[in-house]
Amino acid sequence: MITVSVLYPRIEGGRFDFDYYVKVHMPMSIRLLGDAIKAVSVERGLASAEPGAPPAYVALCHFTCETQADFEGAFLPSAAELQGDMANYTDIAPVIQFNEIALTK
Repeated sequence: MITVSVLYPRIEGGRFDFDYYVKVHMPMSIRLLGDAIKAVSVERGLASAEPGAPPAYVALCHFTCETQADFEGAFLPSAAELQGDMANYTDIAPVIQFNEIALTK
């Protein structure tokens, strides 16, 4: 199993509409990616480990899939629609990373 992490760094002056992301973009993503997605979580950054410091990321999304190929096979046909919607919720370029799940509880 893998996760695909989509991380939106906190950028001074950056815009991120978390409400739109959760209520509109993510339901669209889940619908378009279909059965390739086994689970998904969305998180809002709250703070850094240093007291009073802002979070490194304003939002994080983690898709769980069987394989990277499964995700890519579902994402690529929908990439233009999903990426085209980004302007509706952010001007921050996400950091995308594929991860192997080594342990879950």
